[in-house]
Amino acid sequence: MDSIWYRSHAQFVDILICVYICVIQSIKQPQHYLIVRITLLTMQTQNGDENVANFILHIPFQGCSECNMVFYDTNQLKLHMKTHTGETRNRPYQCNQCELAFSRKGDLKAHVKIHSGERPFQCSQCDKAFLKRANLRIHMRIHTGEKPYECSQCDKAYAQSNNLIKHMMVHTGERSHKCSQCDKAFSYNSELISHMMSHTGEKPNQCTQCDKAFSKKSHLNVHMRKHTGEKPHQCSQCDRSFLYNCFLVSHMESHT
Repeated sequence: MDSIWYRSHAQFVDILICVYICVIQSIKQPQHYLIVRITLLTMQTQNGDENVANFILHIPFQGCSECNMVFYDTNQLKLHMKTHTGETRNRPYQCNQCELAFSRKGDLKAHVKIHSGERPFQCSQCDKAFLKRANLRIHMRIHTGEKPYECSQCDKAYAQSNNLIKHMMVHTGERSHKCSQCDKAFSYNSELISHMMSHTGEKPNQCTQCDKAFSKKSHLNVHMRKHTGEKPHQCSQCDRSFLYNCFLVSHMESHT
């Protein structure tokens, strides 16, 4: 592993108090920090337990201004930004289907599968298929219910580490994405984009069953329950179920 990760991590973590004790005094490569393919995936303590949340609190995160990806290393953020700018310098492997170019031949081979539609990794539980085995493993957590990334500040847990990283901003209070039209600020760029529609009046999420339209896809998903009859909020005391959680909360008062 590149020693830059080692040096960067050591800058942020006090080895005397951090629960993830760096093996700085050892000649071995420290195995408890693993930065994999740009995003922070997990942290492993010396006894083998995995818990990313405490480590996250040490790190001054930097968000991409174009999407909701989050990074702790400036170099990795710069590398990621090239995916938005289309910069091809030092990328000799050019895709013949589009303008993208890559620094490694293996990355090009993986990319061309997007054009061919090839998805060799098939889920055994549903009809989903994926380009990469790693993506299939993450997808399988939907079926197993596994959520290995637990927040140390509340009872939230997530199937993907990137979602935990985003969630931790709720506890830190970080709101770096500011609206230029009002004084509101948001933790994620995606939230800001959604909010801006309240100023423009844009409602891109159109219902296919009626003439209703919504600024947020989540609002459309809730609205669609009126057409499907889905009532996902089930009372634990009787067989009643409800369209909205607020209706369930009101109903629960009848049992008390």
